[in-house]
Amino acid sequence: MSASVRPALRPARSAASRLAVSAFAVLAAGALAAPPAAAAEPAKAAEAARAAALSVTVVKPRPDTLTDTLLVTGSIKPREEIEVGPEIEGYRLMEILVEAGDRVQKGQVLARLSRDVLETQLAQNTASAAKARAAIAQQQAALDQAIAQETEATAAVERTRQLSKTGTSSQEQLEQRERAAKVATAQVAAARETLIAAQAEAVFVKAQRDEIEVKLKRTDVRAPASGLVLSREAKLGAIALSTRAAPLFRIAEDGAMDLDADVPEGAMPRMKDGLSVQVVPAGFDEPIGGKVRLVSAEVDRASRLGKVKIALPDDPRLKSGAYGRAVIALGEVKGLSLPQSAVMFDAEGAYVLTVTDGIVGIQRITPGLKKDGRILVTEGLSADADVVARAGSFLRDGDRVTPVRSPLSVGEAR
Repeated sequence: MSASVRPALRPARSAASRLAVSAFAVLAAGALAAPPAAAAEPAKAAEAARAAALSVTVVKPRPDTLTDTLLVTGSIKPREEIEVGPEIEGYRLMEILVEAGDRVQKGQVLARLSRDVLETQLAQNTASAAKARAAIAQQQAALDQAIAQETEATAAVERTRQLSKTGTSSQEQLEQRERAAKVATAQVAAARETLIAAQAEAVFVKAQRDEIEVKLKRTDVRAPASGLVLSREAKLGAIALSTRAAPLFRIAEDGAMDLDADVPEGAMPRMKDGLSVQVVPAGFDEPIGGKVRLVSAEVDRASRLGKVKIALPDDPRLKSGAYGRAVIALGEVKGLSLPQSAVMFDAEGAYVLTVTDGIVGIQRITPGLKKDGRILVTEGLSADADVVARAGSFLRDGDRVTPVRSPLSVGEAR
């Protein structure tokens, strides 16, 4: 009986199994058909949310003018440095009247040398001059006497010559008086030479006096020009030597100072007199204005640097030898400018992100000068382009965005 029942039950179980498989297949088919419709809704929502989130600020490039500048450094030096030393040597320094840092005027006494020896020589010369004057007077008197004797002898010859014609005077007497006249003439000539020698002696004594007086004046060491005393090497009691030795004082003429700046050889052709410069000497909080005064005619072969002298204004704070840096204005460059935040760089160079009809695009540009957060674009950008003001890695080429125009200036939209 059990054997007959088992065959009857197998078909029923098979039918139930087939029904279960059919139901599972229907459910599986429904499940496979459902995702496209169900998944479309979240994707659309995500895309809408993304489009709403990607609102970016755009700006228009604007015409701008930037100043091309060059940063240089150097040392402050006097424009014209004067070395002051004694014009006479061998005399002791007795008085020093100025110190380093003092302002002096042309002709002002800086130091004084000993005058004792020269004053003694001057007194001796005064005596010699008096003696010379007396000698001149004496020789002048002798000359006058000799001239008188010559005149008398000449007159005697003429009288004797007249008397000899009438036979009153002899030929011998005439010859004697002629010889006396010649002697008198020679005495006049000798007296004149002696007088000339006495006068020459007086001139010599006068020249000696002039020399002594010049030396006396030169015992006052004076400033040859107005200016600023840079250093004082003079020491009381020292024997003054010639200017070939160390000078007593060093003076910056008129106190004028220059920045002796080093310029790369590539920038030397652009250097010219009159360029405006902003100089910040060491220790200064604010720059001071200057002008390029002199451009060197050569470049150092070792350092490859040229020299430019920048004239500085009169300022008592300027110190010779101090370090200074300067910004030289080379000229103005015009073009379209963008905020620095809008320009990005990669291996290929600089680029900006532009927005056209809501689509982000990459625009390659050639950047130029940069100043105050702005970059001048020399190539690759039109004036009517909409440029993303704050470009970043979250934007890619082809992204759809909502452009929002910035009410701020280009320089402020950073």
